[in-house]
This record gives sequence, C-alpha cells and structure tokens, in this order.
Amino acid sequence: MRLEEGEFLIVPRGVEHKPVAEREVHVLLFEPAGTFNTGNVRSERTVEEPERL
Repeated sequence: MRLEEGEFLIVPRGVEHKPVAEREVHVLLFEPAGTFNTGNVRSERTVEEPERL
C-alpha cells in the first residue's frame, strides 16, 4: 500500500508491517507501551529500554 502526504493507515493488532520510503519522510507511529521496536523478534536492533517522552 502506498500512502500520500496527509494520509494515514491503521495496522490491525498482530499484523506484521515494515514501513519503508524511497526518500526521507517524517513518520509518527503510535504503539502500546511495552512494544519493542522490532515487534516480536529479538535481535541486535532491539532497543530493550526505549527513551520515554
């Protein structure tokens, strides 16, 4: 699926997704507290203690 400026998409819980862009973009992701940046996969990219805003 391709999103244009100003559009949004709700990904249902449990659906694996991987946002990508051809050029630099600004993206805002809302996820429940406790969700790892790598989802259910643990790897060297997993941030165990994310920064809190």
